[in-house]
Amino acid sequence: MALCFKNRKRYLRPMQQADLVIYADWIVPVDAAQSVFTEHGIVITEGRIVAIVDATNGHERYAPRRVLRLPHHALVPGFVNAHTHAAMTLLRGFADDMPLHDWLNNYIWPTEQRWVSPEFVRAGTNLAMAEMIAGGTTCFNDMYFFPDVVAACAQQYRMRAAVGLIVLDFPSPWAQSADEYLQRGTELHDELRHSSIVTTSFAPHAPYTVSDEPLTRIRVLADELDLPVHMHVHETAAEIDESVARYGVRPLERLSRLGLLAPRMQAAHMTQLLPAEIESIASMGINVVHCPESNLKLASGFCATANLLAAGVNVALGTDGAASNNDLDMLGEMRTAALLAKGVSGDPTALPAYDALAMATINGARALGIDDITGSLEIGKSADVVAIDLSAPSCQPLYEPVTQIVYNASRDQVTNVWVAGELLLEDRGLTTIDIDEVLSDARRWSDKLRRSRTGAEPQ
Repeated sequence: MALCFKNRKRYLRPMQQADLVIYADWIVPVDAAQSVFTEHGIVITEGRIVAIVDATNGHERYAPRRVLRLPHHALVPGFVNAHTHAAMTLLRGFADDMPLHDWLNNYIWPTEQRWVSPEFVRAGTNLAMAEMIAGGTTCFNDMYFFPDVVAACAQQYRMRAAVGLIVLDFPSPWAQSADEYLQRGTELHDELRHSSIVTTSFAPHAPYTVSDEPLTRIRVLADELDLPVHMHVHETAAEIDESVARYGVRPLERLSRLGLLAPRMQAAHMTQLLPAEIESIASMGINVVHCPESNLKLASGFCATANLLAAGVNVALGTDGAASNNDLDMLGEMRTAALLAKGVSGDPTALPAYDALAMATINGARALGIDDITGSLEIGKSADVVAIDLSAPSCQPLYEPVTQIVYNASRDQVTNVWVAGELLLEDRGLTTIDIDEVLSDARRWSDKLRRSRTGAEPQ
Protein backbone atom coordinates (compact mmCIF):
# COMPACT_ATOMS: atom_id res chain seq x y z
CA MET A 1 0.00 0.00 0.00
CA ALA A 2 2.84 2.40 0.81
CA LEU A 3 4.36 1.84 -2.62
CA CYS A 4 1.04 2.51 -4.37
CA PHE A 5 0.60 5.71 -2.37
CA LYS A 6 4.06 6.92 -3.36
CA ASN A 7 3.35 6.17 -7.02
CA ARG A 8 0.07 8.08 -6.83
CA LYS A 9 1.75 11.00 -5.11
CA ARG A 10 4.40 11.13 -7.83
CA TYR A 11 1.74 11.98 -10.44
CA LEU A 12 -0.28 14.50 -8.43
CA ARG A 13 -0.13 17.96 -10.00
CA PRO A 14 1.76 20.35 -7.68
CA MET A 15 -0.14 23.42 -6.53
CA GLN A 16 0.97 26.64 -8.17
CA GLN A 17 2.11 29.56 -6.07
CA ALA A 18 0.26 32.87 -6.46
CA ASP A 19 0.33 36.25 -4.80
CA LEU A 20 -3.41 36.81 -4.51
CA VAL A 21 -6.75 35.25 -5.37
CA ILE A 22 -9.81 37.53 -5.33
CA TYR A 23 -13.13 35.69 -5.14
CA ALA A 24 -16.36 37.54 -5.95
CA ASP A 25 -19.95 36.73 -6.79
CA TRP A 26 -19.44 37.94 -10.37
CA ILE A 27 -16.48 38.53 -12.67
CA VAL A 28 -17.11 40.59 -15.80
CA PRO A 29 -13.95 40.19 -17.91
CA VAL A 30 -15.19 42.40 -20.81
CA ASP A 31 -14.13 39.91 -23.45
CA ALA A 32 -15.32 39.30 -27.01
CA ALA A 33 -17.88 36.74 -25.80
CA GLN A 34 -19.38 39.25 -23.32
CA SER A 35 -18.86 36.70 -20.55
CA VAL A 36 -20.05 36.95 -16.96
CA PHE A 37 -18.62 34.40 -14.51
CA THR A 38 -20.54 33.60 -11.34
CA GLU A 39 -18.68 32.66 -8.16
CA HIS A 40 -15.19 32.70 -9.61
CA GLY A 41 -11.84 34.09 -8.59
CA ILE A 42 -9.01 35.99 -10.27
CA VAL A 43 -5.54 34.59 -9.62
CA ILE A 44 -2.77 37.22 -9.63
CA THR A 45 0.99 36.66 -9.69
CA GLU A 46 3.62 39.37 -10.11
CA GLY A 47 0.96 41.91 -11.05
CA ARG A 48 -0.59 39.83 -13.82
CA ILE A 49 -3.70 37.69 -14.15
CA VAL A 50 -2.64 34.04 -14.43
CA ALA A 51 -6.05 32.36 -14.17
CA ILE A 52 -9.75 32.78 -13.57
CA VAL A 53 -10.93 29.87 -11.45
CA ASP A 54 -14.18 28.44 -10.15
CA ALA A 55 -14.60 29.27 -6.48
CA THR A 56 -15.40 25.63 -5.69
CA ASN A 57 -12.06 24.19 -6.83
CA GLY A 58 -9.61 27.07 -7.20
CA HIS A 59 -7.99 26.14 -3.89
CA GLU A 60 -6.99 22.78 -5.39
CA ARG A 61 -4.81 24.41 -8.06
CA TYR A 62 -3.31 27.49 -6.44
CA ALA A 63 -1.59 28.24 -3.15
CA PRO A 64 -1.87 32.03 -2.83
CA ARG A 65 -0.13 34.15 -0.25
CA ARG A 66 -3.43 35.95 0.27
CA VAL A 67 -7.07 35.15 -0.41
CA LEU A 68 -9.66 37.95 -0.53
CA ARG A 69 -13.36 37.08 -0.60
CA LEU A 70 -15.77 39.80 -1.67
CA PRO A 71 -19.37 38.61 -1.38
CA HIS A 72 -21.99 40.65 -3.24
CA HIS A 73 -19.24 42.19 -5.39
CA ALA A 74 -18.57 42.26 -9.10
CA LEU A 75 -15.01 42.43 -10.41
CA VAL A 76 -14.54 44.46 -13.60
CA PRO A 77 -11.52 45.80 -15.46
CA GLY A 78 -10.20 49.13 -14.25
CA PHE A 79 -11.87 52.01 -16.07
CA VAL A 80 -9.85 53.84 -18.72
CA ASN A 81 -10.68 57.55 -18.77
CA ALA A 82 -9.65 58.21 -22.36
CA HIS A 83 -9.79 62.02 -22.33
CA THR A 84 -8.86 64.16 -19.33
CA HIS A 85 -7.25 67.42 -18.30
CA ALA A 86 -6.48 66.17 -14.81
CA ALA A 87 -5.05 69.34 -13.27
CA MET A 88 -8.22 71.25 -14.18
CA THR A 89 -9.86 69.80 -11.08
CA LEU A 90 -8.63 73.04 -9.48
CA LEU A 91 -10.96 74.89 -11.88
CA ARG A 92 -14.00 72.77 -11.05
CA GLY A 93 -16.98 75.13 -10.87
CA PHE A 94 -14.79 78.13 -11.66
CA ALA A 95 -16.82 79.15 -14.73
CA ASP A 96 -20.06 77.30 -15.35
CA ASP A 97 -23.06 77.59 -17.66
CA MET A 98 -21.54 79.25 -20.72
CA PRO A 99 -20.62 78.33 -24.32
CA LEU A 100 -17.27 76.67 -25.00
CA HIS A 101 -15.54 79.58 -26.75
CA ASP A 102 -16.65 82.11 -24.12
CA TRP A 103 -15.65 79.66 -21.37
CA LEU A 104 -12.20 79.10 -22.91
CA ASN A 105 -11.30 82.57 -24.16
CA ASN A 106 -12.66 84.70 -21.34
CA TYR A 107 -12.24 82.52 -18.26
CA ILE A 108 -10.17 79.37 -18.55
CA TRP A 109 -7.25 80.44 -20.75
CA PRO A 110 -6.63 83.78 -18.99
CA THR A 111 -6.71 82.03 -15.61
CA GLU A 112 -4.36 79.30 -16.80
CA GLN A 113 -1.97 81.86 -18.28
CA ARG A 114 -1.71 83.54 -14.89
CA TRP A 115 -1.72 80.57 -12.53
CA VAL A 116 -0.61 77.35 -14.20
CA SER A 117 2.74 76.16 -12.85
CA PRO A 118 4.31 72.87 -11.84
CA GLU A 119 2.80 73.34 -8.37
CA PHE A 120 -0.67 74.00 -9.81
CA VAL A 121 -0.46 70.91 -12.03
CA ARG A 122 0.82 68.73 -9.19
CA ALA A 123 -1.98 69.76 -6.82
CA GLY A 124 -4.69 69.42 -9.47
CA THR A 125 -3.43 66.09 -10.80
CA ASN A 126 -3.17 64.58 -7.32
CA LEU A 127 -6.74 65.68 -6.60
CA ALA A 128 -7.90 64.18 -9.89
CA MET A 129 -6.12 60.89 -9.25
CA ALA A 130 -7.64 60.61 -5.79
CA GLU A 131 -11.10 61.13 -7.28
CA MET A 132 -10.52 58.77 -10.19
CA ILE A 133 -9.03 55.91 -8.18
CA ALA A 134 -11.85 56.12 -5.63
CA GLY A 135 -14.29 55.80 -8.53
CA GLY A 136 -12.63 52.80 -10.16
CA THR A 137 -10.48 54.50 -12.81
CA THR A 138 -7.07 52.87 -13.13
CA CYS A 139 -5.80 54.68 -16.25
CA PHE A 140 -6.25 58.22 -17.60
CA ASN A 141 -5.31 59.78 -20.93
CA ASP A 142 -4.22 63.32 -20.13
CA MET A 143 -3.74 66.49 -22.12
CA TYR A 144 -2.37 69.41 -20.16
CA PHE A 145 0.60 71.65 -19.43
CA PHE A 146 3.65 70.31 -17.57
CA PRO A 147 3.12 66.69 -18.64
CA ASP A 148 6.37 65.86 -16.84
CA VAL A 149 4.65 66.68 -13.56
CA VAL A 150 1.60 64.60 -14.49
CA ALA A 151 3.87 61.66 -15.26
CA ALA A 152 5.71 62.05 -11.96
CA CYS A 153 2.42 62.12 -10.03
CA ALA A 154 1.17 58.98 -11.78
CA GLN A 155 4.41 57.12 -11.11
CA GLN A 156 4.51 58.21 -7.48
CA TYR A 157 0.99 56.97 -6.77
CA ARG A 158 1.19 53.94 -9.12
CA MET A 159 -1.74 54.92 -11.35
CA ARG A 160 -1.56 54.08 -15.04
CA ALA A 161 -1.45 57.15 -17.30
CA ALA A 162 -1.03 58.12 -20.93
CA VAL A 163 0.56 61.56 -20.82
CA GLY A 164 -0.10 63.97 -23.66
CA LEU A 165 2.82 65.94 -25.10
CA ILE A 166 0.78 69.07 -25.64
CA VAL A 167 1.34 71.39 -28.62
CA LEU A 168 -0.15 74.84 -29.26
CA ASP A 169 0.61 77.72 -31.59
CA PHE A 170 0.64 80.21 -28.75
CA PRO A 171 2.87 80.47 -25.67
CA SER A 172 1.94 79.02 -22.31
CA PRO A 173 3.67 78.48 -18.96
CA TRP A 174 4.97 75.16 -20.38
CA ALA A 175 6.48 76.38 -23.69
CA GLN A 176 6.78 79.52 -25.78
CA SER A 177 6.53 78.15 -29.33
CA ALA A 178 5.57 75.05 -31.29
CA ASP A 179 9.27 74.21 -31.57
CA GLU A 180 9.70 74.30 -27.82
CA TYR A 181 6.51 72.26 -27.21
CA LEU A 182 7.82 69.55 -29.55
CA GLN A 183 11.34 69.64 -28.15
CA ARG A 184 10.22 69.35 -24.55
CA GLY A 185 7.66 66.71 -25.50
CA THR A 186 10.11 64.44 -27.30
CA GLU A 187 12.59 64.78 -24.44
CA LEU A 188 9.90 63.70 -21.97
CA HIS A 189 8.95 60.77 -24.19
CA ASP A 190 12.58 59.64 -24.14
CA GLU A 191 12.67 59.87 -20.34
CA LEU A 192 9.49 57.80 -19.97
CA ARG A 193 10.01 55.15 -22.63
CA HIS A 194 10.97 52.49 -20.06
CA SER A 195 8.18 53.27 -17.60
CA SER A 196 5.93 50.33 -16.76
CA ILE A 197 2.80 52.41 -16.17
CA VAL A 198 3.19 55.75 -18.00
CA THR A 199 3.05 56.05 -21.80
CA THR A 200 3.08 59.15 -24.00
CA SER A 201 1.22 60.55 -26.99
CA PHE A 202 1.43 63.72 -29.02
CA ALA A 203 -1.37 66.04 -27.95
CA PRO A 204 -1.95 68.94 -30.36
CA HIS A 205 -4.79 70.76 -28.65
CA ALA A 206 -7.24 71.22 -31.55
CA PRO A 207 -7.34 72.06 -35.26
CA TYR A 208 -8.14 75.69 -34.42
CA THR A 209 -5.16 76.12 -32.06
CA VAL A 210 -2.44 74.31 -34.04
CA SER A 211 -1.39 75.32 -37.56
CA ASP A 212 -0.31 73.13 -40.46
CA GLU A 213 3.45 73.24 -39.98
CA PRO A 214 3.55 71.81 -36.41
CA LEU A 215 0.82 69.30 -37.30
CA THR A 216 2.95 68.05 -40.18
CA ARG A 217 5.93 67.70 -37.87
CA ILE A 218 3.78 65.82 -35.36
CA ARG A 219 2.74 63.37 -38.06
CA VAL A 220 6.39 62.71 -38.95
CA LEU A 221 7.44 62.31 -35.31
CA ALA A 222 4.44 60.10 -34.51
CA ASP A 223 5.44 57.84 -37.40
CA GLU A 224 9.06 57.72 -36.28
CA LEU A 225 8.31 57.09 -32.59
CA ASP A 226 5.13 55.05 -33.14
CA LEU A 227 3.14 57.32 -30.82
CA PRO A 228 -0.61 58.02 -30.73
CA VAL A 229 -2.00 61.48 -31.46
CA HIS A 230 -4.58 62.78 -28.97
CA MET A 231 -6.62 65.80 -30.15
CA HIS A 232 -9.94 67.64 -29.77
CA VAL A 233 -11.68 67.22 -33.13
CA HIS A 234 -15.12 68.34 -34.39
CA GLU A 235 -16.14 69.43 -30.90
CA THR A 236 -18.53 72.25 -31.86
CA ALA A 237 -20.33 73.65 -34.87
CA ALA A 238 -18.31 76.87 -34.46
CA GLU A 239 -15.11 74.88 -34.94
CA ILE A 240 -16.42 73.54 -38.24
CA ASP A 241 -17.45 77.00 -39.46
CA GLU A 242 -14.09 78.50 -38.50
CA SER A 243 -12.19 75.77 -40.33
CA VAL A 244 -14.24 76.19 -43.51
CA ALA A 245 -13.71 79.95 -43.42
CA ARG A 246 -9.98 79.69 -42.72
CA TYR A 247 -8.91 76.58 -44.66
CA GLY A 248 -11.82 75.96 -47.03
CA VAL A 249 -12.49 72.49 -45.60
CA ARG A 250 -13.89 70.86 -42.47
CA PRO A 251 -11.30 69.93 -39.80
CA LEU A 252 -11.33 66.21 -40.55
CA GLU A 253 -10.60 66.87 -44.22
CA ARG A 254 -7.73 69.17 -43.28
CA LEU A 255 -6.28 66.57 -40.90
CA SER A 256 -6.63 63.95 -43.61
CA ARG A 257 -4.66 66.11 -46.07
CA LEU A 258 -1.94 66.49 -43.43
CA GLY A 259 -1.73 62.70 -43.04
CA LEU A 260 -2.90 62.61 -39.42
CA LEU A 261 -5.95 60.39 -39.85
CA ALA A 262 -4.64 56.94 -38.98
CA PRO A 263 -5.30 54.20 -36.40
CA ARG A 264 -3.10 56.03 -33.90
CA MET A 265 -5.49 59.03 -33.83
CA GLN A 266 -7.56 59.58 -30.66
CA ALA A 267 -10.21 62.11 -31.68
CA ALA A 268 -11.99 63.53 -28.64
CA HIS A 269 -15.63 64.71 -28.75
CA MET A 270 -16.54 64.31 -32.46
CA THR A 271 -20.03 65.77 -32.03
CA GLN A 272 -20.23 67.19 -35.57
CA LEU A 273 -20.03 64.29 -38.02
CA LEU A 274 -21.57 63.78 -41.44
CA PRO A 275 -22.49 60.22 -42.54
CA ALA A 276 -19.64 60.22 -45.06
CA GLU A 277 -17.21 61.25 -42.33
CA ILE A 278 -18.31 58.33 -40.17
CA GLU A 279 -17.61 55.96 -43.06
CA SER A 280 -14.23 57.59 -43.62
CA ILE A 281 -13.02 57.41 -40.02
CA ALA A 282 -14.21 53.80 -39.83
CA SER A 283 -12.15 52.90 -42.89
CA MET A 284 -9.10 54.72 -41.51
CA GLY A 285 -9.31 53.07 -38.08
CA ILE A 286 -9.57 56.31 -36.12
CA ASN A 287 -10.47 56.06 -32.42
CA VAL A 288 -13.25 58.31 -31.14
CA VAL A 289 -13.36 59.39 -27.49
CA HIS A 290 -16.92 60.22 -26.43
CA CYS A 291 -17.30 62.75 -23.58
CA PRO A 292 -21.07 62.87 -23.14
CA GLU A 293 -21.44 64.88 -19.92
CA SER A 294 -18.98 67.61 -20.90
CA ASN A 295 -20.61 67.87 -24.33
CA LEU A 296 -24.03 68.18 -22.73
CA LYS A 297 -22.90 70.79 -20.20
CA LEU A 298 -21.27 72.96 -22.88
CA ALA A 299 -24.09 72.27 -25.38
CA SER A 300 -21.44 71.23 -27.88
CA GLY A 301 -23.60 68.67 -29.65
CA PHE A 302 -24.15 64.91 -29.67
CA CYS A 303 -21.68 62.23 -30.66
CA ALA A 304 -23.42 59.68 -32.91
CA THR A 305 -22.15 56.72 -30.89
CA ALA A 306 -24.71 54.23 -32.22
CA ASN A 307 -23.79 55.04 -35.83
CA LEU A 308 -20.07 54.99 -35.07
CA LEU A 309 -20.25 51.61 -33.35
CA ALA A 310 -22.41 50.21 -36.14
CA ALA A 311 -19.76 51.33 -38.63
CA GLY A 312 -17.08 49.48 -36.67
CA VAL A 313 -15.38 52.51 -35.11
CA ASN A 314 -13.64 51.97 -31.78
CA VAL A 315 -15.44 54.37 -29.42
CA ALA A 316 -13.89 54.99 -26.00
CA LEU A 317 -15.21 57.04 -23.11
CA GLY A 318 -13.78 60.07 -21.33
CA THR A 319 -14.91 62.61 -18.77
CA ASP A 320 -13.00 65.61 -20.16
CA GLY A 321 -11.73 67.94 -17.43
CA ALA A 322 -13.56 68.58 -14.17
CA ALA A 323 -13.87 72.25 -15.18
CA SER A 324 -16.46 71.31 -17.80
CA ASN A 325 -18.05 68.13 -16.47
CA ASN A 326 -17.80 68.68 -13.35
CA ASP A 327 -16.68 65.26 -12.11
CA LEU A 328 -14.37 62.45 -13.17
CA ASP A 329 -16.90 59.69 -12.62
CA MET A 330 -16.67 56.95 -15.24
CA LEU A 331 -19.66 55.04 -13.88
CA GLY A 332 -21.77 58.15 -14.32
CA GLU A 333 -20.28 58.68 -17.78
CA MET A 334 -21.25 55.13 -18.80
CA ARG A 335 -24.84 55.65 -17.74
CA THR A 336 -25.09 59.00 -19.52
CA ALA A 337 -23.50 57.59 -22.67
CA ALA A 338 -25.91 54.66 -22.81
CA LEU A 339 -29.01 56.76 -22.19
CA LEU A 340 -27.93 59.52 -24.55
CA ALA A 341 -27.25 57.05 -27.37
CA LYS A 342 -30.77 55.68 -27.01
CA GLY A 343 -32.33 59.14 -26.93
CA VAL A 344 -30.37 60.53 -29.87
CA SER A 345 -30.91 57.48 -32.07
CA GLY A 346 -34.52 56.86 -31.04
CA ASP A 347 -33.56 53.23 -30.50
CA PRO A 348 -33.76 51.69 -27.00
CA THR A 349 -31.40 48.91 -28.11
CA ALA A 350 -28.63 51.38 -28.98
CA LEU A 351 -25.54 51.03 -26.78
CA PRO A 352 -26.49 48.13 -24.47
CA ALA A 353 -24.98 48.00 -20.99
CA TYR A 354 -22.14 45.58 -21.82
CA ASP A 355 -21.10 47.77 -24.76
CA ALA A 356 -21.10 50.85 -22.52
CA LEU A 357 -18.84 49.01 -20.06
CA ALA A 358 -16.57 48.05 -22.97
CA MET A 359 -16.31 51.71 -23.97
CA ALA A 360 -15.06 52.52 -20.47
CA THR A 361 -12.53 49.68 -20.39
CA ILE A 362 -11.21 47.70 -23.37
CA ASN A 363 -12.18 50.32 -25.99
CA GLY A 364 -10.27 52.96 -24.05
CA ALA A 365 -7.24 50.70 -23.74
CA ARG A 366 -7.44 49.99 -27.48
CA ALA A 367 -7.57 53.71 -28.28
CA LEU A 368 -4.44 54.25 -26.17
CA GLY A 369 -2.64 51.31 -27.79
CA ILE A 370 -2.33 49.39 -24.51
CA ASP A 371 -5.10 46.80 -24.95
CA ASP A 372 -2.48 44.04 -24.78
CA ILE A 373 -1.74 45.23 -21.23
CA THR A 374 -5.05 46.33 -19.73
CA GLY A 375 -8.74 46.94 -20.44
CA SER A 376 -10.04 43.41 -19.76
CA LEU A 377 -9.66 40.69 -17.15
CA GLU A 378 -7.90 38.08 -19.24
CA ILE A 379 -4.97 35.76 -18.64
CA GLY A 380 -1.63 37.45 -19.24
CA LYS A 381 -2.90 40.99 -18.79
CA SER A 382 -2.05 43.37 -15.98
CA ALA A 383 -4.19 42.95 -12.88
CA ASP A 384 -5.99 46.29 -13.17
CA VAL A 385 -9.10 45.29 -11.27
CA VAL A 386 -12.05 47.10 -9.70
CA ALA A 387 -14.43 45.64 -7.11
CA ILE A 388 -17.96 47.06 -6.99
CA ASP A 389 -20.30 46.26 -4.09
CA LEU A 390 -23.73 45.48 -5.56
CA SER A 391 -25.49 44.90 -2.23
CA ALA A 392 -26.84 48.47 -2.05
CA PRO A 393 -30.64 48.92 -2.00
CA SER A 394 -30.42 50.77 -5.31
CA CYS A 395 -29.08 47.59 -6.93
CA GLN A 396 -31.75 45.23 -5.59
CA PRO A 397 -33.16 42.97 -6.78
CA LEU A 398 -30.25 41.94 -8.97
CA TYR A 399 -30.98 39.97 -12.11
CA GLU A 400 -28.09 41.04 -14.37
CA PRO A 401 -24.90 42.43 -12.78
CA VAL A 402 -23.75 44.34 -15.88
CA THR A 403 -26.97 46.29 -16.28
CA GLN A 404 -26.92 47.10 -12.56
CA ILE A 405 -23.35 48.37 -12.84
CA VAL A 406 -24.12 50.63 -15.80
CA TYR A 407 -27.62 51.85 -14.93
CA ASN A 408 -27.67 51.71 -11.11
CA ALA A 409 -24.30 51.61 -9.41
CA SER A 410 -22.56 54.73 -8.13
CA ARG A 411 -18.85 55.31 -7.66
CA ASP A 412 -19.43 55.17 -3.89
CA GLN A 413 -19.93 51.42 -4.35
CA VAL A 414 -16.34 50.93 -5.55
CA THR A 415 -14.54 49.32 -2.61
CA ASN A 416 -11.19 48.05 -3.93
CA VAL A 417 -8.94 48.99 -6.83
CA TRP A 418 -5.74 47.32 -8.04
CA VAL A 419 -3.26 48.49 -10.69
CA ALA A 420 -0.78 45.83 -11.78
CA GLY A 421 -1.81 43.86 -8.71
CA GLU A 422 -1.01 46.73 -6.35
CA LEU A 423 -3.84 47.79 -4.07
CA LEU A 424 -4.59 51.51 -4.53
CA LEU A 425 -8.01 51.50 -2.82
CA GLU A 426 -8.87 49.20 0.08
CA ASP A 427 -12.31 49.19 1.67
CA ARG A 428 -12.94 52.61 0.05
CA GLY A 429 -9.73 54.07 1.51
CA LEU A 430 -6.85 55.32 -0.67
CA THR A 431 -3.61 53.49 0.09
CA THR A 432 -0.99 55.43 -1.88
CA ILE A 433 -2.40 58.97 -1.68
CA ASP A 434 -2.55 61.09 1.48
CA ILE A 435 -6.04 62.48 0.96
CA ASP A 436 -5.73 65.06 3.75
CA GLU A 437 -2.65 66.54 2.12
CA VAL A 438 -4.30 66.52 -1.31
CA LEU A 439 -7.41 68.29 -0.03
CA SER A 440 -5.33 70.84 1.88
CA ASP A 441 -3.40 71.71 -1.31
CA ALA A 442 -6.67 72.01 -3.24
CA ARG A 443 -8.12 74.40 -0.67
CA ARG A 444 -5.03 76.63 -0.83
CA TRP A 445 -5.35 76.88 -4.60
CA SER A 446 -9.07 77.52 -4.46
CA ASP A 447 -8.45 80.45 -2.13
CA LYS A 448 -6.00 81.98 -4.64
CA LEU A 449 -8.30 81.41 -7.61
CA ARG A 450 -11.36 82.72 -5.79
CA ARG A 451 -9.60 86.01 -5.02
CA SER A 452 -8.39 86.21 -8.60
CA ARG A 453 -11.89 85.76 -9.96
CA THR A 454 -13.37 88.43 -7.71
CA GLY A 455 -10.58 90.89 -8.42
CA ALA A 456 -9.00 90.76 -4.99
CA GLU A 457 -5.23 90.38 -4.94
CA PRO A 458 -4.28 86.88 -3.68
CA GLN A 459 -2.10 86.56 -0.63
